[in-house]
Amino acid sequence: MPGHSDQAKVLAQAIFEIRVLLSGYLGSENEGDLAVRQAAHLAYALHNQALAVLEGKSFEVTEAIRGLAFADRVLGAEFAERFTQAVRSNA
Repeated sequence: MPGHSDQAKVLAQAIFEIRVLLSGYLGSENEGDLAVRQAAHLAYALHNQALAVLEGKSFEVTEAIRGLAFADRVLGAEFAERFTQAVRSNA
């Protein structure tokens, strides 16, 4: 299914680009807008998985979701729970 693969690659490239653009907002001591900091940490947490998709490789979904725990803990986000629900709703 080439269309699905191309769609995943476009989204993966977007995550990687967002990670680069927001890299200055990483860290628990950063004083930037909370939503921007959360977006930066979300993109950072998933950029290795995005690169795997771009390289035609796979990744472990549960490990990727576990990687969101830092942003959840430090920035008061609830990414892991929302991503877990999204995966479960498509099962």
